[in-house]
Amino acid sequence: MLVDTLGNRHFYTSLHPRLARALAHLAATDFGKLEAGSYPLEGEDIFVIVNDYETKPRDTEPFEVHRKYIDVQYVVSGEEEFGYLPLAQQTPSKPYFEKHDYAEFDYESNRSDASYIKLKAGMFALFFPGDIHMPGTGDTPTSVRKVVIKVRV
Repeated sequence: MLVDTLGNRHFYTSLHPRLARALAHLAATDFGKLEAGSYPLEGEDIFVIVNDYETKPRDTEPFEVHRKYIDVQYVVSGEEEFGYLPLAQQTPSKPYFEKHDYAEFDYESNRSDASYIKLKAGMFALFFPGDIHMPGTGDTPTSVRKVVIKVRV
């Protein structure tokens, strides 16, 4: 897992060629003008999801993990917290769902092992396969516009 600002994206472009294209797309696109929804960038290899939502309390949300995709989560406006949970010794509360590339982990049984980080407008987080994360949380409901770019590894 990595957290940084879009201005530092060049540090991460050598990690994967598709990741470089995803970060370039983030920098070149005005996501304030797009409608919420899903947009293909390179078919199933790279696609963009634009979301508008209110943050929720941690104890109402599950952790998730992916196997096939890197999540590039970029906050356009607002701010949220996300939880991070190391994969070691964790057991999913729901089995891996291949069609949507995720497995869930229960908050209650993992809360003592989790760390939480604020993600503000202009910041992004990279969640690699195996990085257990819980996006979209906050102490008080806050409006967020976030872009998630799914990058197949």
